[in-house]
Amino acid sequence: MTGEPFWRRKTLAQMTVPEWESLCDGCGLCCLVRYEEEDTGDIIPTRVHCQLFDAQACACTDYANRQKTVPDCVKLTPHNIEKLAWMPMSCAYRRIHEGRGLAEWHPLISGDPESVHRAGVSVRGQTISETVLAEPEDALDFAAPDLIPERGRA
Repeated sequence: MTGEPFWRRKTLAQMTVPEWESLCDGCGLCCLVRYEEEDTGDIIPTRVHCQLFDAQACACTDYANRQKTVPDCVKLTPHNIEKLAWMPMSCAYRRIHEGRGLAEWHPLISGDPESVHRAGVSVRGQTISETVLAEPEDALDFAAPDLIPERGRA
């Protein structure tokens, strides 16, 4: 077996489930409520998180069953990552798909799950739960255009 880490020697489709899951850096950006502008198709991210998101841990509280509670929760796969333009440039799945490797703050590189938070890449402490909104559309009051991924190769 080579000394190269799995994310350098395998494509996303070749990874085992544990390898795939370990790529998640715990930033929480994919757990934010987003809206699509009807006229333009542009994605409007918000600083409102899913009802299952633990804002301190930056993790889903019921990951294995999340789609039962939140049917429109997007399950990332090697086959849909390219279609998800709203994924941040920092996302490990996107970075690996685009051939950019993992960032230095990624827990698989740093060995520390807190490194993503220290690097300022996570949403820890920056969001509110959708459960506190009077109406789902109220999330638009918390629009966060700065969370739109930059086009290009960051």
